[in-house]
Amino acid sequence: MRQRIRLTRHRLFTTAIWKTRLIFWGGAVLVGIVAAIFALMGERGDLFFRALYTQNPWLSFIATPLGLVLIVWLTRRFFPGAEGSGIPQTLIAIEGRGGKVLAEQLLSFRIAIGKVLLTVMGLFSGASIGREGPTVHIGAAIMYSLGRYVHLPARYLERGLIMTGGGAGIAAAFNTPIAGIVFAIEEMARSFDRRNSSMILIGVILAGMTAIYVHQDNYNYYGTSPVGLDFSWVWLGVVVCGVVCGLLGGIFSYVLINGSRKLRPLMQRHYLLVAAACGLVIALVGVLSGGQAFGTGYIEAKQIVSCTGTDICNVETDMMYPLYKILASVASYLSGIPGGIFAPSLASGAGLGSDLALLFPAELASTIVILGMVAYLSGVIQTPITAFVIVMEMTDNQDLVLALMATSLIASGASKLVCRKPLYFALAENFMTARLLSKSGEEKEESRPFPEDPRTRA
Repeated sequence: MRQRIRLTRHRLFTTAIWKTRLIFWGGAVLVGIVAAIFALMGERGDLFFRALYTQNPWLSFIATPLGLVLIVWLTRRFFPGAEGSGIPQTLIAIEGRGGKVLAEQLLSFRIAIGKVLLTVMGLFSGASIGREGPTVHIGAAIMYSLGRYVHLPARYLERGLIMTGGGAGIAAAFNTPIAGIVFAIEEMARSFDRRNSSMILIGVILAGMTAIYVHQDNYNYYGTSPVGLDFSWVWLGVVVCGVVCGLLGGIFSYVLINGSRKLRPLMQRHYLLVAAACGLVIALVGVLSGGQAFGTGYIEAKQIVSCTGTDICNVETDMMYPLYKILASVASYLSGIPGGIFAPSLASGAGLGSDLALLFPAELASTIVILGMVAYLSGVIQTPITAFVIVMEMTDNQDLVLALMATSLIASGASKLVCRKPLYFALAENFMTARLLSKSGEEKEESRPFPEDPRTRA
């Protein structure tokens, strides 16, 4: 017995174990700091373009296409692998696709730096993108690179570092530690390794706490939303929002997946032309929306969520806002620039909820808006637990937990009627196929598909 206790104590205090812990936890703190700085830079970019648009709306027809062309050129020339949200690249590294060499390319410090700079440039150009997906990529890249430099031996530690970095990215970007943990497990880990569980949980929490400390404000992402529950109407709202917003989220994902496939040959030869065309589309949609379709959508979403009762009708967003935002988000993603879809999806969902709220009693307007947000997000990413936890934590409202859960599950199911394969796994397949085609120059599909996601087996 004493020998066993001594052995346990020896294991607790070995250099290797503490080196691993310091990499997990110290890296998580670093992710939190970088995410907070990234958020401040992104906010500056968003506000800059809004000021530019206010000064002269027609300048967007110059600034946005030229900005996207420059970003795509820089991405291809100096930061290949940084395009898109970054979550597909993170999934590829977790699965070990392409081997260690590809993982080191996709999750390097170089990629992390490029992701920050290029995403901020996208916001300065008015693109409808978010920073949450890129923060996942950045977090995974930081953690993986740190582990590589100290030569952690086991493959499961590498997977744990990538999962911790990705979850820490969500926690720090949204200031939602629970959502970060859920995202790491639900989206990125199809086989959760319990050997890493405690280090991952602590790492994600440390990243969230660090981001909050840097902001000096334990704020809720979209503020506190006052909601009144009238269960004679709420559950009707659950069904309506779940079905309508879930289907629209599925359509959005379907367009992104198939649009990127269709544009693949053109992107190989004329990627600057595609970027310019997408920039013109974003500028046109932005002007038609009165400037509201540009940027992350944080301001519009927060404005909608914060309203109560009949105030929802006085928000300066028209009924076409969600359509404009969705179109701008599609064009932004298909352009090939780095940027995420979480924040634009939440903004689109808030707009859809605002429109659907007109069908319900005025006192339930805020509730329907929140249900619309969780439903559309769940429809897009098809990870219902992550979606409802993110929205619950962001709006600081626990009264709607059951309604949010039900709406998210309904929306995820409705989305699968339109888009069978989850968005990020399909985009990971597209990424790998495009990579092989760029190497071989042959128009043929990848011989070995991306590992099946268990969520598609239902």
